[in-house]
Amino acid sequence: MRILVVEDDDRIGRDLATALAAAGYAVEREADGENAWFRGDTEDFDAVVLDLGLPAMDGLAILKRWRQAGRRFPILIVTARGSWVERVEGIDAGADDYLPKPFRMEELVARLRALIRRSAGQASAILVNGPVCLDTRQMTVSVDGVPASLSPQEYRLLSYLMHHAGRVVSQLELTEHLYTQDFERESNAIEVLVGRVRRKLGIDLIETRRGFGYTIAARP
Repeated sequence: MRILVVEDDDRIGRDLATALAAAGYAVEREADGENAWFRGDTEDFDAVVLDLGLPAMDGLAILKRWRQAGRRFPILIVTARGSWVERVEGIDAGADDYLPKPFRMEELVARLRALIRRSAGQASAILVNGPVCLDTRQMTVSVDGVPASLSPQEYRLLSYLMHHAGRVVSQLELTEHLYTQDFERESNAIEVLVGRVRRKLGIDLIETRRGFGYTIAARP
């Protein structure tokens, strides 16, 4: 899952990026409002953490532009502006949740995790597909109750496909949502990653659709 953090306070931005990376997300950062608006308008993210007080373009203006342009990714506002009027304005403009500063990182991660689940139509923090159980809180995977030892990148791949079970996901989409822009990877990185996950799970969970991508069937 790829997250855009828009925060002009460098310390808070670094802390957010560290906490989200530890929670299994690929994190991109922007401190300038105009740059953030452009990236959100032209790139795909699974969610955005958006501060309101930004240089060049205010966070509320960015939010309104994204929603007017049809950008539907979940947006969690974090800001020192604590009045209820501004909270209502942010929610009415299209924000999915609002967290006033100061906040606990654990709460932010939990709220963001919930937003991503809901945007994918998942109600529970634990995703189950046949014998496979993926706990998004603990970042663990088991098959028939037996733990599967996945690397962080393997976990991200399986998590993304399970969040989007029933839909064919292209290699390009997986690349965009699993890796940050500066991450160096081979052209066959996704194919290799899928192969490793299949071997570690030991079951035929991930199906290849030649010329289209990969899919996990939606099933209880």
